[in-house]
Amino acid sequence: MNIALITNSKSGNTAQLAQALREAFAVSDVQLVCDVELPDVPDAAQLEGAAGQALLADAVCVGFWCDKGSCTEGVAKLLERMDGKRVFLFGTCGFGGSQEYFDQIIERVKEHLPQTAELAGAFMCQGKMGPGVRARYEAMLAKNPTDARAQALIDNFDLALAHPDVEDLKAAASLAARALNL
Repeated sequence: MNIALITNSKSGNTAQLAQALREAFAVSDVQLVCDVELPDVPDAAQLEGAAGQALLADAVCVGFWCDKGSCTEGVAKLLERMDGKRVFLFGTCGFGGSQEYFDQIIERVKEHLPQTAELAGAFMCQGKMGPGVRARYEAMLAKNPTDARAQALIDNFDLALAHPDVEDLKAAASLAARALNL
């Protein structure tokens, strides 16, 4: 099987998942025909290059970071070009409240796929956030020390520091392999 792997990773979390997929593919009968890092807002040549390579593959794995509850503009534009392709989505987000939350993100992201595309599967997990995010949350709490929401955001930030962890990486690789029948 020929697979295209296209990743959009802001802080390295989604890149870690992509590496876990690469390692799983290496022990399977898979040829990685495309392995591209897509910027948040790709220029036309970058988008055309990634989409063109992806369309040559039997299946396309697209990794993204959660941007305001969905994917970046670049990933959305790429997904819109996946006519007739089997697609596996994988991603990370800083807020990791529940599987239900992850499922909502996947629902919004898959809306960018054309009707002719097949969503083979999807995986989401929590990912660590940059220190500037915690500083914003701490500033919120400093303004209002009884702000339970600000404290919950700080607590979530601290929980996210360990992710993606080894279990997340194994789960992503395993789910991708099952979804793509490897």
